[in-house]
Amino acid sequence: MGSSPSKPVKPSPVLQQQHAENEKHAPAEIATAFSALSVSTPTSVDGSVSLQNVSSWESDISHDPKARLARTVLSHSDIRDALVSRKATVATTHIFNNEIDFKTGPITNQKSSGRCWLFATTNVLRYEVMKKLKLKDFQLSQSYLFFWDKLNKSNYYLELMIENADLSVDDRVISHLSGDLISDGGQWDMAVNLLETYGVVPQSVYPESFHSSLSSPLNALLKTKLREDALILRKLVVDMKAAGASAQATVSATRAEKEKLMKEIYTIMTAALGVPPLPDATFTWEYYDENDKAGTWSGTPLEYYKTFAAKPYSAKDSFSLINDPRNSYSQLITIEKLGNIWGGRPVLYVNTEIEIMKVTVIKMVKAGVPVFFGCDVGKSSERNLGLMDTTLFQYEDTFDITLGLTKAQRLEIGESAMTHAMVISGVHLDANGKPVRYKVENSWGEVPGNKGYFVMTDEWFNEFVYQVVVPKSLAPKDLVTVFEGGNAKVLPPWDPMGTLA
Repeated sequence: MGSSPSKPVKPSPVLQQQHAENEKHAPAEIATAFSALSVSTPTSVDGSVSLQNVSSWESDISHDPKARLARTVLSHSDIRDALVSRKATVATTHIFNNEIDFKTGPITNQKSSGRCWLFATTNVLRYEVMKKLKLKDFQLSQSYLFFWDKLNKSNYYLELMIENADLSVDDRVISHLSGDLISDGGQWDMAVNLLETYGVVPQSVYPESFHSSLSSPLNALLKTKLREDALILRKLVVDMKAAGASAQATVSATRAEKEKLMKEIYTIMTAALGVPPLPDATFTWEYYDENDKAGTWSGTPLEYYKTFAAKPYSAKDSFSLINDPRNSYSQLITIEKLGNIWGGRPVLYVNTEIEIMKVTVIKMVKAGVPVFFGCDVGKSSERNLGLMDTTLFQYEDTFDITLGLTKAQRLEIGESAMTHAMVISGVHLDANGKPVRYKVENSWGEVPGNKGYFVMTDEWFNEFVYQVVVPKSLAPKDLVTVFEGGNAKVLPPWDPMGTLA
């Protein structure tokens, strides 16, 4: 088939001439390397797909029994369903010999929104809340954090537009920032910003709304409004500079105008999502424990967070380990112009080997600590089975192709990025203590997988897990030193490590 190597042919006159020029002018080793190449003559001289190409391909493929079978099956089947490996589904079971000792519930559902990172964050935090209060079913309000994140991301974008008003609107930085400017997604350090600034509340205090569960209509309106606001603010900066205003006066006047525009954003958001509790305003929460005994608590969202969810491991004392083979290990990394709260904690990663990340996960699970992690969930995974396995789909056997990109190459060419955040709550170890598979708590409801839980193989972890969040007290000491040492390598805003899960 198409992956078969071409037979060597005599080079064309043009290539022969080029070869002669190389022999004449290039070093001997380059000429030797060129002469060793297997060079074919293209059928299409101008680079287009010619009918001669198609006829030749069809002549070969139509006589291949495997290709004919694939055409019969795949023309009326979902390619993913048809090519799922039975061997992989049988071999990878939902059984784990090391699990978090306390079981939470219910399985959460982010529905038609990109809030996985907020669900993963609150799913981690609720372990301690439920244990302390002996709760049977409980959720923290993802919508509460979503509101404050969206409001602050709107402000963050407008501040960036003021700060970079000297760049043209078609500059790559402005174009990138004005793309998905208020993404539903986020990163661990953004969650820390929200928790430390606004606290958290039970879901019953600030429940879901239509537009928290279906965020695209609200996002579309906000993006339109914010892009228009950005042009207003950029023009104001230019006009004030042209009028000879000082830098301080320009920033002051522009921020005053920005606050008027942000009031309009707040008006839209409160209409669509509801008015959230203020972080310093007292609320009263009533609940039943696992024995159906009624309880009550009063305090502010910040007090609630500090009382129930900040011990024994505070979010601000946890940090992200990542595995990015493109960059040096034991290195601190940040992303330029990425954040949610202006002036808040920056997004920081400590880059390390994948095996160190796995050892850290095992240590956390054995210590009873759930693990927030970021991955590329769309690769080699099946939603209904709840299975993430690099051998899951039989693409290579079916089409006689090789899919051999390394993890670094996937990042470099845009084939993979950190697209989803979930929670690891268990791991199965072999007789030598090596991980075989991991238990994953997702936020897609109870239907997918094993009642909402997924299973991830160790090989899938190697290839598609990019991040795990670990408390400093459970992290390798040398990596804590890297995190606390500052001096981060700054990656551009469009780097795949800046993708929001």
